[in-house]
Amino acid sequence: MPERVDTIIRGWQVVTMNATRDIIRDGAVAVRDGRIVAVDKASIIDADYEADRIIGGDRFVVTPGLVNSHIHITGEPLTRGYVPDDTPFVENVFMWLCPLYSVFTAEEERLSAQLASVEMLKSGTTSFLEAGTTRFLDEVVDGLTEVGIRGRVGRWVWDLPPEPSVYRQATDEAIAHLEHQLDRYPAGPDDRIGAWSTLVGHTTCSDPLWLAARELATKHGTGMSFHMSPAMLDPDGFIEEFGHRPMVHLAELGVLGPDVVMTHCVQVDDREVAIIAETGAQVAHCPTTALKVSYGVTQVGKMPEMAMAGINLAIGTDGNNAANYSDMMRAAYLVAGLFKDARQDPQMFPAEKAYEMATLGGAEAMRLTDHIGSLDVGKHADIVLHDTDRPEWRPLLNVMNQLVWSADGRGVHTVLVGGDVVVENYSMTTLDESELYAASQIAGEMITARSGLPDKAKYPMR
Repeated sequence: MPERVDTIIRGWQVVTMNATRDIIRDGAVAVRDGRIVAVDKASIIDADYEADRIIGGDRFVVTPGLVNSHIHITGEPLTRGYVPDDTPFVENVFMWLCPLYSVFTAEEERLSAQLASVEMLKSGTTSFLEAGTTRFLDEVVDGLTEVGIRGRVGRWVWDLPPEPSVYRQATDEAIAHLEHQLDRYPAGPDDRIGAWSTLVGHTTCSDPLWLAARELATKHGTGMSFHMSPAMLDPDGFIEEFGHRPMVHLAELGVLGPDVVMTHCVQVDDREVAIIAETGAQVAHCPTTALKVSYGVTQVGKMPEMAMAGINLAIGTDGNNAANYSDMMRAAYLVAGLFKDARQDPQMFPAEKAYEMATLGGAEAMRLTDHIGSLDVGKHADIVLHDTDRPEWRPLLNVMNQLVWSADGRGVHTVLVGGDVVVENYSMTTLDESELYAASQIAGEMITARSGLPDKAKYPMR
C-alpha cells in the first residue's frame, strides 16, 4: 500500500545535486513534514507514495533551491540603482552607501528585507546569508518570517568608525549586540531564520571585537562572517596597523576556521590563499560587485587557485547598488565566465562547478550541508520548478548548460521552502506583491530624499 506524504513534485528532469550528481528524467520528489522522503523516477514514486497535493509536470526542470551566501537585505534594496555606477570603492561605500543605510526607519528595513527575499525566492533562491548590516533586527526577522524564506542574519556590528552616528558602538556595546542576537535568534538546522556572529569586517573592528565574535560563534555553534579585501584598502590598512596582510593577522588572532565565511577576498596574495586553505575558512565570491566596483577580480582574483587549494567557494549577489540584482542564476553565469576569459582557459569554471557553488557550496558556507543544497532524502524540501515552456529553455539538450548559460530567474515558476509553497505560478503566496512594490517605490523615494544625496542620473528627466 502506498505510503502517505504531503506533496509529490514531478519534473521532466530532476537535477538532484546528490553525491553522484544524478539527473533523473521523468523524476519526482516526495515530501512529508517539510523534508524530502524520496527522490526517484516518477513511476517508482507513484507506486510507493500517495499525496493530496501533486505539483509540477512534464514541462518543469526541478532543482534544489539556490543559496545566496552574501546579500544586504537592508539599506540597498530600497535604494537600488541610486548610487552612480562610476564611483570607486571608497566613495561608493563611505559617501553613498553608509549615508543611505543610516536614514532607514525600522519599518523601512522590514519592507526592504521583504523586497529582497521576494526577489530571491522568485528567482530560485531559498536560503541566504545576510551581510550583517541590519540596524532593526527584530523588525527584519518579523518581515522575513512572513515571507517564508530561510536565512541567517546579523546586526550592523563594528567598533572603530565614528560615523554614521547611528552605527557608532563602543567595543562593549558591539559585543553586547552580538550576544543579544545570538541568544534571541538561535540558528539550528530547523530554525528558518537565525542569527550568526557577523561583523562588518574590513578595517572597522578592534582585535578585542574580532576575538569576542570568534568566541561567540564557537559558543553558540553558529558561523561567523565578515567582509574582507575587496579592494586594497583592507590590505593597506592591516599592513599599516599590524605589519601583516589581513589573513595573516586574523589567523594569528585565531579568528579563522571552517565556520568562517569571508566575503570578496579579491585582493589576497598567495600566502593568504594558503592560510585560508589551512584554516578551512570559506569565501563568498560576489562576481557582479567585483566587476561593477572595479575590484580587478579578472586581473588579480585568485578564485581558481582557491578552488584548487580545496577552499569552499560560494556565490553571493551582495547589495543592490553594487550588484543591482539578487538573481543567483545571473551570478552563477558570471562565475562560470569570468575566469574563462581572464585565464584564457575554458576549464575555469565549468557550468557544473558554478552550479555546485550556488547550491552545495552555499549550503556548506551556511553550515547546513546535511539540510539544504541538494535533493537528498532527509533534507529540507527547498525545491525550485523551472518552466521550460520559455524561449531561453528550448531546446533543452544539456540541463546544466541551460541552468547556467541560458536560463535565469525569470523562468522560476514554483518554489517550496521546507515543503511550503511560497511561489506558485510566478506569484508569491505569502504576501501581496502589488502592495509590496507600491510601498517599496514610495519608501525608496522618501529614503533617497531624506539622505540629502544628489540625484546623479545623467540623462534629463522631462
